Amino acid sequence: MDLIKLIALDSEDLDVLSAHMQDAVLKVGDMSYDAKSRQFVLGANRFVWEVAQGKRQKSFERRRAAMHFDRVLGVRSRGFDRGARETVLSLLAVQFVPDVATEGPGGEIELIFADDISVQLNVECIEAQLADLGPAWETQRRPRHPERD
Repeated sequence: MDLIKLIALDSEDLDVLSAHMQDAVLKVGDMSYDAKSRQFVLGANRFVWEVAQGKRQKSFERRRAAMHFDRVLGVRSRGFDRGARETVLSLLAVQFVPDVATEGPGGEIELIFADDISVQLNVECIEAQLADLGPAWETQRRPRHPERD
């Protein structure tokens, strides 16, 4: 499978990035924000859903990937200690909430993790990139999600 390299400039594009990053695992220390350059970056081990979808397999793939957000004005977090750099988080979704007060392109990009953990990025507009960083490795575990009523 080829390495992916995607860009998001609107909420529909961001949904595509979110689908590729669903069930990615990362450590708290794999996230960083540079206020001067207004960039937020995270590195994660993403589950390769595009290979696993609809297949009954005994093994699956993960890849190291980086997700990069530009034009970030500020970052807030909830549900974890930012100083606990070795804590492992499981990313469920990335979504955009527009700022309805200004009616402009700005708003909040929310990274939603398991266990009611989240990171909110206050952004001027959506400008994000996702890229695989190297070859895949095998895993026997396919992420599962409980059925919702």
